[in-house]
Amino acid sequence: MMQISSDPASNKNSLLNVMHRFIAATNNMDETIMVPSLLRDVPLEVQESQQVEVVENEPPYPNKQMDMYEHYLLLKSIKNDMEWGLLKREMSGGASFLEMAVKQEEQQLIIGELPGEEGFDLEGQFHYHLRGLFGVLSKLTVQADHLTNRYKREIGGGNFMR
Repeated sequence: MMQISSDPASNKNSLLNVMHRFIAATNNMDETIMVPSLLRDVPLEVQESQQVEVVENEPPYPNKQMDMYEHYLLLKSIKNDMEWGLLKREMSGGASFLEMAVKQEEQQLIIGELPGEEGFDLEGQFHYHLRGLFGVLSKLTVQADHLTNRYKREIGGGNFMR
C-alpha cells in the first residue's frame, strides 16, 4: 500500500514545491545576472523542450521575439507577484496579469454573467487551474534556469553551470 506523507512540502509534486522551485530558480537567475542590461537585444534561444505547444482553442502568441532582458523582467515580475500578491502592484500603480484577470471576473459577476453554463463547478475549476498552474510554473522554472545558463555562457562563466 502506498503511503502519502502528511507533510505537503515533502511531496515533490505538491504545488508548494513547484512554487519553491520556480522562486529558487528565479532567485538564482537574479543573483547570477549582475548586469541585466547586458541582456538587451540578445535573442532568447528556445530549447526544443520549451517550444510553445499549439493547443486547440488557444490564441497563438504574437510573433514578436522577446530578448533575454524582457524575459528576465517577465520572470522577476511573475516571482514578485507570487511573493507579494496584488497589494504591492496596487500600491505602485502597476497592473499585473493576475490583477487584470480578477477585475475581468468581477465585472462578469456584476453584469450577471456566470462562468460556465452549468454554474459554479468549483472543484472542476480548481483542478483545471491547478493543472495549468503546475504546467506554467514548471515551464517558467526551466526558462529561468535556461536564461541563467545562457547568461553564464555569454559572459564566459560556463564552468559554473549547475
